Amino acid sequence: MMNYDIRHVSKGNRREMLALRVAKNQRAFIETIEECLAEAEQWKEFRPVGLYVDNVPVGFAMYGSLKDSQGGHNLWIDRMLIDEQFQSRGFGRMFMELLIERVLKEYGEQPIHLSVYKENRGAVHLYETLGFVFIGEYDTAGEEIMRKG
Repeated sequence: MMNYDIRHVSKGNRREMLALRVAKNQRAFIETIEECLAEAEQWKEFRPVGLYVDNVPVGFAMYGSLKDSQGGHNLWIDRMLIDEQFQSRGFGRMFMELLIERVLKEYGEQPIHLSVYKENRGAVHLYETLGFVFIGEYDTAGEEIMRKG
């Protein structure tokens, strides 16, 4: 049985996170990990994490509780990616399930948001099977927002 582990990105594993790459045809859908980590430095609400399978880094994501325009907070899972050599093995689903569990444990039971380009059909399908639905809103980058719960 495989051992799945989510670890916070730190000085110790930063280099191996930066080595992760999505497939060429997915690059338009997501920022680089360098950009993500720079944003996480700027926005302390974001928690960058890596997904490890049997101690091998296979994925990256960020999550956090971000202020909304009404002065409240919304939970977000963002920038989830699986390295191209580890795709189509179920790791994306496993990573999302672990992230959902972690976010709800850390922040309490409440809706979770994410954003996605509708053209990214694989991601949309995954999120829908996990209970996320489109809410008819867009983020600042023009991605459509989905919510679970």
